[in-house]
Amino acid sequence: MSSEIRPTREFPLSNPAKDAAVVANLLQEAKFDSVELRQNLSVSDLRRAVSEFFDQATNAEVAIVYYAGHGIEVDGVNYLIPVDAALVRDRDVYDEAISLDRVLQAVESAKKLRLVILDACRDNPFAKSMKKTFSSRAISRGLVGIEPAKPNTLIAFAAKAGSTASDGDGAHSPFTTALLRHLTTPGLDLRKAFGRVRDEVLTATNDSQEPFVYGSLGGADVSLVPSPFDGKAGVDQTTEIRRNYELAERIGTTEAWDTLSRTTATLTTSG
Repeated sequence: MSSEIRPTREFPLSNPAKDAAVVANLLQEAKFDSVELRQNLSVSDLRRAVSEFFDQATNAEVAIVYYAGHGIEVDGVNYLIPVDAALVRDRDVYDEAISLDRVLQAVESAKKLRLVILDACRDNPFAKSMKKTFSSRAISRGLVGIEPAKPNTLIAFAAKAGSTASDGDGAHSPFTTALLRHLTTPGLDLRKAFGRVRDEVLTATNDSQEPFVYGSLGGADVSLVPSPFDGKAGVDQTTEIRRNYELAERIGTTEAWDTLSRTTATLTTSG
């Protein structure tokens, strides 16, 4: 179960529509049961899309939301900005945008994995033009870091808290370009996938943009696409390694341990 959405009309960006479309295609190729692409949503349409996704994700094993476009942080809360948002004053964000907390609620019922990916840390013009109604209300550069309340939840930012991300000069943003290379690699644990995304984006942006992931997973590997050796084949390989180990331990010769080492290396690197 996944969904992709993007704004905004007043301050358009060149890549979010293309980024969302290509990520939708990536997840379709990864054989997700349901993938919906939503673009150029008004505030009412965005609220409706999030509500509908909540219903659809109720019985899902995995729920993913990918968002590309403008985002803003006001008073420690992150908001996604629809295309028709009129953010003249800081307090307008409560009516004109959707909080990230609301999106997290939409994925929280998934049973095994909840993943929200935000390519939404662009240098937001709203933050510069909005009028403050209270001098104490903070409007920051980029988004603010957030630790999800639910376990097995990851929130991936295109740039770490308080910094901005590039929309990119190519076909896609640097963050989405790296996601396309690593996110659905068969058998690749998500933490390692996002680590590779981080490294690639840092290289592509001359260390000016560092993606960051909030949240945690358990001890087992979690990948969006299973390894070719998952399932029975994986069990058979593990069993064979264990048997070889026990045999080598009983024999206790150098030749036996060498055989075990070669077998293990072959089974673990062949994928």
